[in-house]
Amino acid sequence: MAGKQRQHWRSMCKSLVFGILMTSCIMLLYSLSMPQVPLNMPEVPVSYSCAHRPSQPSSTPERTCTPQVDIMFMKTHKAASSTFLNILFRFGQKHHLRFAFPDSRNDFFYPAFFQRSHVKDYKPGMCFNIICNHMRFNADEVAKLLPVDTSYITILRDPAELFESSFHYFSRVVPLTWRMPGGDKLAEFLRDPHYYFHPEGFNTFYLKNLLFFDFGQENMLELDDPRVDKGIRSISERFQLVMLREHFEESLILLKDALCWEMEDLLFFKLNARNSSTVSKLTPDLRARALQWNALDWKLYQHFNKTFWEKVDAYGRGRMAEDVAELRRRNAEMADACIEEGHAVDAGSIQETDMQPWQPIGEKSIMGYNLKKNIDEAQMKLCRKMLMPELQYLTEFGVNLWVTKLWGHIRSIINW
Repeated sequence: MAGKQRQHWRSMCKSLVFGILMTSCIMLLYSLSMPQVPLNMPEVPVSYSCAHRPSQPSSTPERTCTPQVDIMFMKTHKAASSTFLNILFRFGQKHHLRFAFPDSRNDFFYPAFFQRSHVKDYKPGMCFNIICNHMRFNADEVAKLLPVDTSYITILRDPAELFESSFHYFSRVVPLTWRMPGGDKLAEFLRDPHYYFHPEGFNTFYLKNLLFFDFGQENMLELDDPRVDKGIRSISERFQLVMLREHFEESLILLKDALCWEMEDLLFFKLNARNSSTVSKLTPDLRARALQWNALDWKLYQHFNKTFWEKVDAYGRGRMAEDVAELRRRNAEMADACIEEGHAVDAGSIQETDMQPWQPIGEKSIMGYNLKKNIDEAQMKLCRKMLMPELQYLTEFGVNLWVTKLWGHIRSIINW
């Protein structure tokens, strides 16, 4: 018994030391990479667009229109946003668009509110077409960066499922979870969240109304606080399309209709997906507790779930079903052409280092793909882009990710 106690305390001490080291590294990297924000940045109006408009309009039997190329995508956490980011990257390259990228890392200094100075090489008056990396939304600053007719797009996920995913992915960078007993920390936390949670704790925003927080709202409000409804109204007024992760294909069809894109622009492979064996199954009780704990996100999701299906009804349910079937057919064709064995594989089975996705600390639960061999050069180029993880794609765009890469090396040394 004494031996087991010593082993238990040794394990706890090791976790504490590693935790302190990791937290110190995060704070140091954050402070080193944080840009100096000019106090009085001049206001220079942004033109309607700096893009070369597509020479050929998009034509269908129903209409002829010009694709919308000025886009703000609010990349929420753990909501299939990495998959949509890949779609945007390929669309931007197809139309030679200019992206507003972060500098030194893959987000705009999240969780700080977005500032124009976070954009790589930004100077007042510069023109960009697309911004799409993680940020904490700041409507005024974003509006000063993009053309006035920019389309604002985002995506939401069922808050109970989002909480499960966020808890799994981020728990090792949220110190309050380190002292939780038992093998099922998610269930233990939801049993009595207030016992463990502290609003001022390091990185605790990942575990409480994360959607509301991402949109720049206050995530600790009571549900009946008038600022909740005000926040939802401001999001509704700003974003022309709010997609749903649970209905991703239908969301893409609505996007195609709203932005006058082609079906080929929507083709995708599911990226950054977890191995199903690592997903905690939410019982009805745990789901109810997760929704109660994330009540602001649940109210937000219910609002946009309603407006989403209103848009589907306006589009036509039958027409939607036909278009989704067509999208699935074309995606299946691409999977057959591009993917070895036709499906995602565990991280340990990915053959190319360049195709390895970013993993959560302490495990390799995110799946990836192997490219088929012996396909023609043009097809190989498209397949590789469709399967390329986010960090590798950003590197291809020329984004300097030294902070992100350094953090990756530190995580490898810690070897949780």
